[in-house]
Amino acid sequence: MQDVVRSIKEKLGDKILKYEEKFGRRIYLDFKPKDIPEVTKFLFKDLGCRFATATGIDTPGGIEILYHFSDDSTGRIISLRTLITDKKNPSIESITSIIRGAEWIEREMWELLGINFKGHPNLKHLLLIDDWPEGKYPLRRK
Repeated sequence: MQDVVRSIKEKLGDKILKYEEKFGRRIYLDFKPKDIPEVTKFLFKDLGCRFATATGIDTPGGIEILYHFSDDSTGRIISLRTLITDKKNPSIESITSIIRGAEWIEREMWELLGINFKGHPNLKHLLLIDDWPEGKYPLRRK
């Protein structure tokens, strides 16, 4: 097992809901939404992993967010996965206070999936027109 994964398990093992390794280079770690800022800070600040991007998906069980980090020293991708079960009012703490570069991707997920990123400095339209109908999210299931 590589050092980054061992460090995550040692520091945050009690918060990991599920661990999954695919193809030897891709690692998925499931966490509760409330734990994402702490885990993000540990990966980014303490372990030096690079934030690549985040993705959001409307699933039958809720809105799933994956935060993708790269351990550039090994070429492994570590994805933090979380599920927001309240689809009527999906909300999670923004990671922009930890990673400034997450600002635009959180804006995109807010706009297209309706996720409220609490503490985000600038939630406003990025891709859609400013007068886009409120409550209409193009990437939500019908």
